[in-house]
Amino acid sequence: MSGFRHVRKARSQAAAGTRLLFAALLLVGMAFSIAVRADGNKSFVDSDALAFFHGADRIGAVTGTVPSAPVYQGNKVVGYVFETKRVAPFPAYSGQPVNVLVGIDAKGAITGTKVLEQHEPILLLGIPVQKLYDFCDQYIGKKVTDTIEVGSSGRQGVISVDAISSATVTAMVVNRTIMHAALKVAVARKIVSAGAAHLHSIATVKKDYFDKADWKTLTGNGSIRHLRLTVGQVDDAFAKTKAAHSDERGGANRDRDAMFIDLYYAYLSAPTIGRNLLGKSQYDWLMSTLKPGEHAVVVLGNGYSFKGSGYVRGGIFDRVHLVQNGQNILFHDLDYQRLDDTAIAGMPQFNEMAIFIVRKGNEFDPGEEWQLELLVRRQTGPVQSVFAAFRGDYQLPAAYYTRPFDIEDLPLWQRIWLQHTFQEAVIVASLGILGLILLLQDWFVHRPRLMTIVRTTFLVYTATFIGWYALGQLSVVNVFTFLHALFHDFQWTNFLMDPTLFILWAFVAVTLLLWGRGIYCGWLCPYGALQELVNKAARRLKVRQLELPYAVHERLWALKYVLLIVLFGISLQSVSQAERFAEVEPFKTAISLHFARSWPFVVYAAGLLVVSIFNRKFFCKYVCPLGAALAVAGRGHLFDWLKRRKECGKPCQICAVECEIRSIHPTGEINMNECHYCLDCQVTYFNDHKCPPLVDRRKKRERAERMKREQQMERSASSSRLEDIPVTEESAKR
Repeated sequence: MSGFRHVRKARSQAAAGTRLLFAALLLVGMAFSIAVRADGNKSFVDSDALAFFHGADRIGAVTGTVPSAPVYQGNKVVGYVFETKRVAPFPAYSGQPVNVLVGIDAKGAITGTKVLEQHEPILLLGIPVQKLYDFCDQYIGKKVTDTIEVGSSGRQGVISVDAISSATVTAMVVNRTIMHAALKVAVARKIVSAGAAHLHSIATVKKDYFDKADWKTLTGNGSIRHLRLTVGQVDDAFAKTKAAHSDERGGANRDRDAMFIDLYYAYLSAPTIGRNLLGKSQYDWLMSTLKPGEHAVVVLGNGYSFKGSGYVRGGIFDRVHLVQNGQNILFHDLDYQRLDDTAIAGMPQFNEMAIFIVRKGNEFDPGEEWQLELLVRRQTGPVQSVFAAFRGDYQLPAAYYTRPFDIEDLPLWQRIWLQHTFQEAVIVASLGILGLILLLQDWFVHRPRLMTIVRTTFLVYTATFIGWYALGQLSVVNVFTFLHALFHDFQWTNFLMDPTLFILWAFVAVTLLLWGRGIYCGWLCPYGALQELVNKAARRLKVRQLELPYAVHERLWALKYVLLIVLFGISLQSVSQAERFAEVEPFKTAISLHFARSWPFVVYAAGLLVVSIFNRKFFCKYVCPLGAALAVAGRGHLFDWLKRRKECGKPCQICAVECEIRSIHPTGEINMNECHYCLDCQVTYFNDHKCPPLVDRRKKRERAERMKREQQMERSASSSRLEDIPVTEESAKR
């Protein structure tokens, strides 16, 4: 008993020493991180942008609400340059946008690209950044209005560009970044019309959707919008112009709160609006006059004339027009229809009522927000005038229209998921199978041959499909990225950009809570599976295994925790630097890049596989920082389903010797921080030809059965001898 207390005391002291060492190493890691310099952000110089334009000699200042800089050849503007980060800052997989310098010419063609800044994990020493440069160069010569998809199957009207091998997500983000930014600049600089800026399918009005409604209802639910201007608001708009005092009617007694114009406007093609306003017969007639792609709006006003008289002379209504996506939609006299009467109840009287037709060429989208713009004119001379613009917003209620499904309408992460449904389905199904294996583990381990086939098959699947096909290799970098995001603008969309990794991490999170780190390391790590398959082949070929003394082995466990702490410390200063030092993991080389890399990385990754021929899963046991991180996260797991007996370790050592990771202590305990949940020990636990306690019980049972059979045979033989004795007349009488 005293010896047991002595052992407990020694272990308690060892645990305290381990915690002290962990704290000290953490401080060392944090101190080391302070000495690490993060990469500075690059910025472009004039020579970069001038190279995009033949003959250009200077670049103007960056201006505009959509920031861009004009490029000149002499005094002629030959194009514009801009940084995508300032125009369309879409976050990539790293959570930060890829910043590309782009040039477009005066005809809307992309003339040059240059990557200024990127933080993509797969590109940091994983894939040569030159591949990203080459990807961006594919856009040179493309029009800003082109529909471009990464790796498209070549459907009609779509231009396909080659993806970045093993970095498809990054390629899709960069594609969206370049094209959206270029289109926005082209629209802002009036190189292309705003109609070309539609980034989704055009909405369709529901022709069969009608609710009876009065004026109060339609103005209350936003179907009819209201713009009211006072005299004071208009005066203020002209205050700093030449027309500030051109309209002094009333002088000092001018009532600034008096109404200048009271304007109502609505989208008339929607039946609930049009039929209630016009009546069924007039609405049906109006709709019959419209061609496909044309729309009707109604404008009603009191006070200042929104029609004016200019359209009589010039054929254009210069006081009222629509604006959508930065595009002005003007109305000509042929687009105007006089409205004399309405059918809706509760509508006030108006001095002017008009119906305007939006023609097809304007690419008007009824489901997208638009504005009614009113221009108020004041004359400053015989032929000179100044205008002040006032806008009222309009959004058609969602119940009145539908929008055809278009994958381009979806957020980027949803589009990525839809494009990878096959591999997502396969991975989810395989994780379901693995979950079933874990839940029914006692049934499987009672059948050693089946268990061997199931496990080997799953390891082959993990290495080939999850690893080499789906690129589902988790990394300690993912852990640092997640921790960094928790404290810096966390967004789920950043992690949803890679479906495979998201699904795997979700499963790992569940299994960490239930069983600890062993499920991922033993079943789902592609590089770990590769090591184990190599070792299995070596053992079948009778290759001699080299094992370190247990004392050395136990101390080498600490190495991966030290590496984790150092990498974590570096990540506190710079995740980018941590990603570089995380090359201690051979995962990118062996799995993500299929060994297509420079020779030092290949030698390192292949060398670890060679070592695994003689020492099973050497990297996993001693070096892997991801395994260390999962062990720390899984210490509080809920279930311990690995069964042990009191004889384990005292004296039986079979499981400890056979354990692939040597996570079973000589005294019989399983170290769940190191266990890979291969279930070999459970196969032995139920094997009455290997587990000594079961062997003893089996032998006793067999001995008892043998003795019972022998006794039965003796009794049977004795009975037979009695039957063979002849019966005489004398013995019969007796």
